Amino acid sequence: MTQIDLNSIEVNSDNTTPARPRRRPDWIKVRAPHGESYDFLKELMRSKKLHTVCEEAMCPNIGECWGSGTATFLIMGDTCTRSCGFCDIKTGRPAPLDWEEPERVAQAVRQMNLRHVVITSVNRDERKDGGAPIFALLIQRIREVQPGCSIEVLIPDFKGSEAALKTVMDTRPEILNHNVETVPRLFRKVQPQDRYEWAMATLGNAKRMEPDVLTKSGIMVGLGETFDEVVEVMRDLVNLKVDILTIGQYLQPSKKHLPIERYYTPDEFAEFKRIGLEMGFRWVESGPLVRSSYHAEQQVRALSSIYRGS
Repeated sequence: MTQIDLNSIEVNSDNTTPARPRRRPDWIKVRAPHGESYDFLKELMRSKKLHTVCEEAMCPNIGECWGSGTATFLIMGDTCTRSCGFCDIKTGRPAPLDWEEPERVAQAVRQMNLRHVVITSVNRDERKDGGAPIFALLIQRIREVQPGCSIEVLIPDFKGSEAALKTVMDTRPEILNHNVETVPRLFRKVQPQDRYEWAMATLGNAKRMEPDVLTKSGIMVGLGETFDEVVEVMRDLVNLKVDILTIGQYLQPSKKHLPIERYYTPDEFAEFKRIGLEMGFRWVESGPLVRSSYHAEQQVRALSSIYRGS
């Protein structure tokens, strides 16, 4: 397996303790967003007062995805009740839920003539239901105004609430996604208001409630975990019959966020993919710039055909 280039690593003066990377390696290159499709989507989002996680979380793939006419909608506002150390979405007291938002998002999906849409949200811990009814209303409305459009929802953990999860699962989205994000040892540091047990319960209960709905999860690397710890999380996920796994490099949004402990090499990401497929995941998307909704439409098209043939 290829190792990190030592020229991209700082070491302490005593040469005994590994230090953090001093610059991005050559294999992490982000294209600046541009083009007619990008401009159209940006104007559409503003005109309908909509948010995207592409913008709010500073996704490195925004140029590629928006350039091809796809986006991940961020619902229930732009303010999260949690303060994860990796996320650039602002934290605070959110505004009341906007019950007209599902209609605006559904009409945007229709106007874009999407074949696949990804919907995610901020955490709304001030509500017992976590905002799950908004997800359900939106899924139902998209099905009405854009028949044939497949739907992926990237949901919060709802603090492990089965009732909130069932509200979403009863609408049978094509993909139910919840990102575990990191390894158990780092949960308190990386996402202090989350629990590894809540993440596992969300994914396990989703598959139990609707076995034919594809389940998906994602992991960031570079926050201080070990390679073996990532593999252990992968093993936990495959034991819950999670179908799709995404693994990507953590990129620090600003100096106030958690630092990058190290960059994984392309060979290491390829090894994660090999191990994941060998474990039994149906799809593994693993690479430095991979994010949760990267190549999402390809996943649902390929795996839905698997289920139809099973």
